[in-house]
Order: sequence, then structure tokens, then C-alpha cells
Amino acid sequence: MSPIPPESIPLVVIPCLNEAAHIAGLTKQMAKAVRPFGGTVVVVDGGSTDGSRAVVREIARRDPAVEFLDNPDRIQSAGINAAVATFGKGHTHLIRVDAHAAYPDDFVATLLQEAARCDAASVVVGMIAEGSNIIQRVNAATQNATIGNGGSKHRQRGSGEYVAHGHHALMTLDAFNAVGGYDASFTHNEDAELDARLTRAGYRIWLTARTAITYYPRTEARALMEQYFRYGRGRARNMAKHRALPNLRQAVVIGVAPAVALVAVSSLFPLLAVPAFLWMAAATFGAVSVAIRGRAPALLMAGPVAIMMHVSWSVGFWLQILASSRRRAT
Repeated sequence: MSPIPPESIPLVVIPCLNEAAHIAGLTKQMAKAVRPFGGTVVVVDGGSTDGSRAVVREIARRDPAVEFLDNPDRIQSAGINAAVATFGKGHTHLIRVDAHAAYPDDFVATLLQEAARCDAASVVVGMIAEGSNIIQRVNAATQNATIGNGGSKHRQRGSGEYVAHGHHALMTLDAFNAVGGYDASFTHNEDAELDARLTRAGYRIWLTARTAITYYPRTEARALMEQYFRYGRGRARNMAKHRALPNLRQAVVIGVAPAVALVAVSSLFPLLAVPAFLWMAAATFGAVSVAIRGRAPALLMAGPVAIMMHVSWSVGFWLQILASSRRRAT
């Protein structure tokens, strides 16, 4: 275990929107975690209407390690930038904590140790999805499986290696500020966009195997589809901004919407239906695998869930591409 440099002072930022059910517990947990290092926890609220604001303000009134900050722009990227601008002075590391997830008690200390050991500007973590009811469990099982995450390294427990992208956890404030922080115009995929600038600037990103977070996916089909639609749009914007090509797993999902569209004319040319058939067969096979591993027949629903995720992501990607093309043409 690597020692934590004595000058390490973490700034934990928690973007929040209507998380009254557990924001108090998470804030207190993080305040306890940063206290040995003289750090600060900032909850940036994007306009909660469920009482979250009052809960955090009361904790901040009692605990000098906790701060509350309004986020009038509402989106997470802007909120984190504002927290760093307002409270970053005197701190060495930014630690991003999402309100819709669960964290081990030693999360902050472990990240600081990993940053010191690996000499990395950013330490990212794996995320394991879990669910409390049947719908959320199916969504979680899908996102933990290859049919849902395409083999993404940070959608499973970390392996301990340098990567180009991962779920954001720790970043040195020197590196964060040097590349300009998050692009506040991004509502989704802002982490991958920032990672692209980090790696181009010569900074290294370490995917730790020593800790991970528990993520709780959406509980409604519509919310899940909207989430993945926005992910697709964000990825398209990211690729356009950095003139990047998709990797194989992204290219497969990008092709889903065109494959589905080809089915409409497959009565004239039957072979045009083959890509969509192969994709649906792969989703079905993947769902069977998920159900067998989970020993739960209900997990066969991972197939339809994966199909919804893929279609939503692909449609979002292509609509963003078309919208950008129209703007360039005018």
C-alpha cells in the first residue's frame, strides 16, 4: 500500500438532482472520508425540488467540511467546473462522486494511494450495476454483460492498467485545470471528452483494481431509453469534436439504427434484413447467457433491454450527426 503524500487535500464534488432519499448518507460518508486529509465535500445542486437542498444545507451548517453550491446550469459538467472554481483553491485532487451510486468507506483514501503509486493524473474506477427490484435487476444484469456494455473495461471491476477512458473518480486539479475542466456544453459523455483532452496533453489515466462503485440503473424503460439516447448524442459530439473514429464496439451499435431501417425495404432485397437479424440473434443469445449465469429465467429480459439500449444509443448518435450536418450546411 502506497503512502498518501501529506500535501494531498481532496475536493469531493457531488452533483445532485432530486436525491433526497440518500444524499444525506452519502454526504456524511464523504465528509468523514475527507476529514483526515483536511478536504472538502461540495454538493452542487441542479435545482432539486424534493427537499435535497434543505437536507444538504443543514448538513453544511453543522459540518465545516461540507459546502452547498447552486448549479443554475443544471448539468453535471457545469456544476463540477463551478465547484472547482469556487472551492478548488488549496486542494490538490478532485474526486467526483455521483449521487446515484454507492461507495466503499475507504474510497477517497484508496484513490489517493493509487494516484501516488501510479503517478497518474487521473484514477478511474470500474462500476458494477445492481438493482433492488426485478426491473432494475434486469437492467443491471444487462449493463454488466457484454450485450449491454460491449466489453467496456470500466463497466466491470477494474483490472489495474492504464486506459484511454474510464468512470471518473480522481483527477489532480493541476491536470483538470490545465486542460480546461469539463466542456460544460456536454450533458452526457463529458467524461470521455475530458479524457480525450487529458491523454492528448500527455496525462495518464489509471483504471484501478483496488476499488469500484455500485451503480443503480434506471427503473423505467422510458428513462433508460432517454439515458442511452443522450449517451449516443454525446458520443457523436465527442467524436466530431476530436475527429475520432469509433472503436469496434461503438461501430457495432452505431450500425444498429441503419440495420433496423434496412428491414423496411427487405421485402425487395431480403439480404438487407441480415444485419438486423444477426444483431437480434446476438442480443437473444447474450440474454440466454445472462439468465444462465444469474440462474434466473427473468433475466432473459436482458435481450429486449439490450435492444432498447442499442436502438436508443444509435438513434441518438445519428440524430446528432444529422443535426451537426445541417448546422454546417447553413
